[in-house]
Amino acid sequence: MFNIRRDKNDREASRSKKGERSEKDVSRSFIMLGLGLGMLLASLDQTVVGTSLPRIVAVLGGMELFSWLFTSYMLAQTITIPIAGKMSDRLGRKPIFLAGMFLFMAGSLIAGFSTSMEMLIVCRFIQGLGGGALIPVAMATVADLYAPQDRGKIQGILGAVFALSTVIGPFIGGFIVDNWDWDWVFWVNLPIGIFAVIVASFKFPSLAHVETSPIDYLGIFTLTGAMAPALLVLTWGGSTYSWTSPVILGMIAFSMVMLVAFVMVERKAADPLLPFSLFKESIFTLGSAGLFIMALGMFGVIGFLPLFLQAVMGMSATNSGMLTIPLMVGSMITSIGSGFLLKRTGYKPWLLIGPPIMAVGMFLLSTLHAGSDPLEAIVYQLIVGMGIGAVMSNYIVAAQNVMPKNEMGVATSSMSLFRSIGGTVGVTMFGALLNGRMVTEIGRNLPEGAMELLPTTDANSLGNILLDPEISAIIPAAIQEAIRLSLGNSITFLFMVGAIIVSLSFIASALTRNVPLKSAKEYYGDGSDEPGKVDSGESKETGVVAAEVSNK
Repeated sequence: MFNIRRDKNDREASRSKKGERSEKDVSRSFIMLGLGLGMLLASLDQTVVGTSLPRIVAVLGGMELFSWLFTSYMLAQTITIPIAGKMSDRLGRKPIFLAGMFLFMAGSLIAGFSTSMEMLIVCRFIQGLGGGALIPVAMATVADLYAPQDRGKIQGILGAVFALSTVIGPFIGGFIVDNWDWDWVFWVNLPIGIFAVIVASFKFPSLAHVETSPIDYLGIFTLTGAMAPALLVLTWGGSTYSWTSPVILGMIAFSMVMLVAFVMVERKAADPLLPFSLFKESIFTLGSAGLFIMALGMFGVIGFLPLFLQAVMGMSATNSGMLTIPLMVGSMITSIGSGFLLKRTGYKPWLLIGPPIMAVGMFLLSTLHAGSDPLEAIVYQLIVGMGIGAVMSNYIVAAQNVMPKNEMGVATSSMSLFRSIGGTVGVTMFGALLNGRMVTEIGRNLPEGAMELLPTTDANSLGNILLDPEISAIIPAAIQEAIRLSLGNSITFLFMVGAIIVSLSFIASALTRNVPLKSAKEYYGDGSDEPGKVDSGESKETGVVAAEVSNK
């Protein structure tokens, strides 16, 4: 009788435990839905403006300022990323995520009412401030909720979301301007953002204990002072201002002074914004370098591919956007696939195969020309995407596996920062390379004396001329074809350079040591196999935290 009662109690306890785990899984899935939507919006807005640019310029004017639509967003996002990551370690993920969402939506709402290019640029900066908080918080929350062995598939899904939004952005932008108007490029964010806020407001990891040491405001100030002028130098140097102009040299000097000040401040800060101890871990350092290099080359493909498809191959904005979907599909295949296989394979094989695959795909893209079959572009982009998906999230998984839990937010955001800087440098560097190559190609392909008749040698401007029926109608057909050939050769040259750059990330992957992914029991160190709770093990000494799923 006693045994029967004990068996019954065991069965009831087992059912109760399964019910608790099921509820935890539902809560975590609910949280990840909100985070995924926020991450989707933040990364989508990096590329959605590209295909809608001709329409925006036609309505608002200010063609000379168009590059600031990208620069202002990426500048604000890059500055916010490390600050948001650190603040989420101190104050919790939820308030930082919600603050980022509200800023992003405010910028989106006002952007649609813009009456000038200057006003739109300010709105894009506000969007970037909010967007910079969303991606690192999403990645860090995964580490709060899942042990390393289970984290790969979730990071893989988020990596696929990042790839999806980055690649599908041009398609969405083109579809909107072809069927509605440019203001909906920004307003379309609002319903998705509102839903993400509602989802995130119900359940979210909250901190059981908050850091009590002073916030590193001086570190925030000096880091911003170092990064902002450095990014502006990359944007303006060689285009708006010459590299030897007083403006560029002055900003370089100011950035260097602030960088030195930042290092001095962080060494003495009680709770530094960017702990230099992170770089003692080689996996973190190599992963950050790998992400920087991959982003540097990746944005050379994504940033100029729509221009190639439209101005060189003659596709509409919508069709050119659709033709970039294979890039997203390829990325999702390896991002999600590696995530589900990570428990068996570990992260090392994926880090090794990703860079060569991406480099091969970009080399194949460099063989395209005006008469290429669209099927070729589809296959080549699929290969590039598979290379991207194999490494982007796995660099972060590898680092999170060995980093202290109380520094998970700042470690994740720091790696996101290097990826963001790589993308910003890539867009700027490839833009300068494109214009330089364009001058050479035009001089080679245009009839003698025709170059002086062109209003500009800027590649983007000439591409827009080819896309504008009214302007292109007054340009002789022979000159149009020479411009198209020059633009095509210049962009495919970038693809070749990009292939060389991304192949260098193989060095970082090869040097990254292979550490077995920790189980929940190993990671949390408390005998628990339920990763709904996170205990740093150091909360009494450092003030950092136990994070758990709650309704707070």
